[in-house]
Amino acid sequence: MYAALDLGSNSFRMHIGRFDGDVMRIVKSAREPIRLGAGLDDDSNLTPAAIQSAIMALSRFKSILSQYSLDSVRVVATNTMRIAKNVADFLPELETAIGFPLEIISGEEEGRLIYMGVAKVLANPTERRLVIDIGGGSTEVILGTGSEILQVASFSVGTVKQSLTFFPGGKMTRENFAAAILSARSYFEDAAPPYQSRNWTKVYGSSGSARSVAEVLLRNKIGDGSLSLVNLNKLMEFCIQAGQVNELELSGVKPERTAMVVGGLAILIGVMQELQIPLVQTIEAGLRMGVIWDLHLRATQHDRREQAVQNVSSVFRVDLQRARSVANMAQLLYLQLKPNTESYLQQLCWAARLHEIGLAVSQTGYHKHGAYLIEYADMQGFTTREQRNMSKLILSQKGNLRKVQDTFQDMDFIKAILALRLSVLFMHTRLELSLADVRVRMKNKIELEIRQEWLTQHPTLSFWLEKERAAWSELNIDFMLRMTS
Repeated sequence: MYAALDLGSNSFRMHIGRFDGDVMRIVKSAREPIRLGAGLDDDSNLTPAAIQSAIMALSRFKSILSQYSLDSVRVVATNTMRIAKNVADFLPELETAIGFPLEIISGEEEGRLIYMGVAKVLANPTERRLVIDIGGGSTEVILGTGSEILQVASFSVGTVKQSLTFFPGGKMTRENFAAAILSARSYFEDAAPPYQSRNWTKVYGSSGSARSVAEVLLRNKIGDGSLSLVNLNKLMEFCIQAGQVNELELSGVKPERTAMVVGGLAILIGVMQELQIPLVQTIEAGLRMGVIWDLHLRATQHDRREQAVQNVSSVFRVDLQRARSVANMAQLLYLQLKPNTESYLQQLCWAARLHEIGLAVSQTGYHKHGAYLIEYADMQGFTTREQRNMSKLILSQKGNLRKVQDTFQDMDFIKAILALRLSVLFMHTRLELSLADVRVRMKNKIELEIRQEWLTQHPTLSFWLEKERAAWSELNIDFMLRMTS
């Protein structure tokens, strides 16, 4: 059983699902309409009140999660936390409130997960489709065929900002709608060509915004009830006639949701006009369903992150033999160091396989180039935190350790750094090692045990080991070398 939490700009939502045959059954859903995106101040910092609302909402989710026996839980945050400048200040409080790590995912990764959720529900391997997800802080547009994603883009236009910016005080005029629609179109126009009608046969709206607008059309008997441009324009006229959001009576929509529906309506009209979409079909699937399926795939050895590492290796022409050699040794050494948990093991192995990608930029300082590339690359399946950890490992593979000193409160991460540095060092000196050849321990100091004969067989080894000793000494960590016959 899996749980997926989506910390969106408009609301926090949760699904708990169980894999049943070929389908995922949702056994519990919950929603907290906290409108986090409206809590950003003029400097793009979340206000204390907004942070407290988020903490309380996650605490309530935690009590629900405690009632289920869960194999895995994943908490993802989207646009508002992507742009909040003070996110690092309150992230630990949110993680304490929910009891699990919180992952701030990129807009592109959000789009991929949304499409995965939709594709799994539709289960049509040949359909060419466009998926549009209008959220509180961003809109994702994804083109694909069956389960394959062909193109994904995230646009920083969402219902919260559109509502607050173009309908101040809840005032709905023809001019306000025109400005809101034009603004929405401006986000999509440059990226429009790949997503236009020649590339798909059907368009799906996966967000709550699209479903809400569709329900409004149906319940209020506007047009034929379908999500077409003709009917959306009729709904816009209905809103203009009402004049004020608080005077707009829409059957099927709670009063507190009305403003978001109006903002979503403007974006929906804008994207349909710009991409030349005549009709959208809503679907009850999206980010949370995608996250649950991704958890299931990870559990069954179909991890998308593995494919991302292979793709990056191919793009930057990594020497696979050297990469595998370093990764295998790093894994062996890390396990010898006996970390408290193995939470960094997979990230260490991936970082080891990618440790030389910076060579594609320059031989000089390649570890710095590689660290930058990994931190900012669009790597499907990876969270911002995972890529940052891998980036720090790659940066730390050589040279001084002051540049990663901020990680030294985490002993398991220090051990990962040590395992990678030693593996790279042994690879450069061309040592062919097995687990029986080397022993390493780390408590109050580092103790490395190697064979005496290696110093004779590999003349540069003593030079590199002395540099390693000096690097750790700078941080007041003793590096002891012991010889065996």
